[in-house]
Order: sequence, then structure tokens, then C-alpha cells
Amino acid sequence: MIDLRGIRKSFDSVQILKGIDYSVSRGSVSCLIGPSGSGKSTLLRCINGLQLADGGEVWVDGELIGLRIEGDHLVPLPEKELADQRRQIGMVFQRFNLFPHMTALDNVMAGPLRVHRAAKAETRELAMSLLERVGLAARSDYYPNELSGGQQQRVAIARALAMRPKVMLFDEPTSALDPELVGEVLSVMRDLAAEGMTMIVVTHEMGFARDVADHVCFMDDGVIAEEGPPETVLTRPRTARAREFLRQG
Repeated sequence: MIDLRGIRKSFDSVQILKGIDYSVSRGSVSCLIGPSGSGKSTLLRCINGLQLADGGEVWVDGELIGLRIEGDHLVPLPEKELADQRRQIGMVFQRFNLFPHMTALDNVMAGPLRVHRAAKAETRELAMSLLERVGLAARSDYYPNELSGGQQQRVAIARALAMRPKVMLFDEPTSALDPELVGEVLSVMRDLAAEGMTMIVVTHEMGFARDVADHVCFMDDGVIAEEGPPETVLTRPRTARAREFLRQG
């Protein structure tokens, strides 16, 4: 479903990603772990086209993201075509980024109404079903400032799902939450994984990675230092750097 080939990315003179090759199978869950600054979030943003890689290729469900092939060259897509691609790749950030002047229901309905020009009644039905799926149907008319952080993040997940994405990317979705709220968000993500959603999750929640991930990737200094099944990477890491990171965690 996701195929990364030689992804490189620099900001100014600092190279953040140094040639990432990585594949994620359809319906699987891949967790990216590693120290801050190792390139995990940048890699996610390259996958969904929020940032274009300086080199390499991102393929999602057989489609080249952000570029098109013209002869022997790769040419950046026009912004409109890139925006169309982004809609197929759901993303949930550390911060919830909900529209503060809209209710939970309106936040979830916004994308399909504005982007897909979907019928309002049909979109409302979809949005309510998604809020029920994340346990918030009873709070559909609440505004973001009336919801806890965990509830806001669950609305953000429902909002991403409303666009019917092919894959879901999560960038440390629980890092901004109080500890007692983390479990409710992880529970929704566990349900998504059980339903077969293809997911890449940047996380520091090692219990989630151990229990839910099909594959764990340890990143350090812009490269994949180690990868494999969670029972191997998390309990018997091969590299000294991974062992040090997991010991500190």
C-alpha cells in the first residue's frame, strides 16, 4: 500500500532524511519509534505531500505522490492535483486542529461538504456514524472548548476518516494529552487496526507498538537503524542505539 524509495529531505543545510526505503503492506500497522529529531514526523509529511521530498519517490496504492513522470524526469504536480492526492491519505497530528467555531459534528462534516460537495443529509449521517464509532455521538453538538483533549483527538480521527482515506497517518497523536486521556485515543486506533485500516503511527507508546503493530521501525539520525516485528525490535534489539533508546523509555 505504501512504498518509499530513497526518500531524502533537508531543511537549509541540515539533512533530515538520508535515503529512506520502507514499505507498508495493505491492512497492516507500522509504528515508527526513535528519538526526537530522528526524522519520523518529516517522513510522515513527505508521505502525504505536506512536504515534498528532495529526492526519492513516495507511492501510495500504486500512485506516485506529489510528482508525475514526464519522459525521463519527475515533475512536481500542480497544487490542485497534489491536494486531490492528500485527501486519500488521512493524517492526525499531535495538536487536534479542530475548527473552534464548529461543533464536533460540523468539524467531521466539513471535509466531505467542502471538498467532495457531498449531500448534507448523507454527510450528516456519515459524520454521526463516525462520531459513534469513536464514542462521541452524545457530544456531537459540543464545541472543541467543551471537550477534553482526548475527546478532541477522537473528533480529529473521525474527521480524517470522513474523507474515506486509503491509509491513516498518526503523528504522535497522544503526546499532547494528559496521561489519563491517552487510553481512549489508543482504543480508537486499536479498533481501526482491527478493522484493517493501513496505518503508520509515530509513537512513544511502546505498549501500543508491542500489542498492535505488525512492524516496528526504529529511526535515528535520518535513517532506519533497525526494523522488524515488534517482539524482535522492542525486546531483542540488535543495535546499541535502539537498546539505549528503549532502556531510557
